[in-house]
Amino acid sequence: MSLDGAVTTRRAAGAADDGREATGQPGERLPDQAAATRYEAHGAGVVVARGSYDMQTVAPLATALGAAAEEYRKVVLDVSGVTFADSAFLNLLILTHRTTDLRLVGPTPQVKRILEITGVDTVLTVRPTVEDAARQDACRT
Repeated sequence: MSLDGAVTTRRAAGAADDGREATGQPGERLPDQAAATRYEAHGAGVVVARGSYDMQTVAPLATALGAAAEEYRKVVLDVSGVTFADSAFLNLLILTHRTTDLRLVGPTPQVKRILEITGVDTVLTVRPTVEDAARQDACRT
């Protein structure tokens, strides 16, 4: 597998959610840095998402998914490293699904919950591994 590229959000580790620098005080939560990498597996474009995705951090993932969708008929999104996802992330999944055969891999409990609550798990193909998702013909589960 060749690494096609990496995209990282402007949100630097250590920056507070309100734009202030983190002070390192006990109990202060540093935001999860969102990142996306792309590669190819079995003729499918694979995007690996890591970190927290909301309205402010979803753009680089959208760019990575858009580029993969332009290049491949089948796009696999590995969400096993997603620590937070909101409606912006969910909207991106639906929009990407409209343009390509999008498959999700390894959803975390938080991602699984948002998919189930909204019913998106009945629309998208969800598989346990990148191998399964990249090789298998389209079918919904």
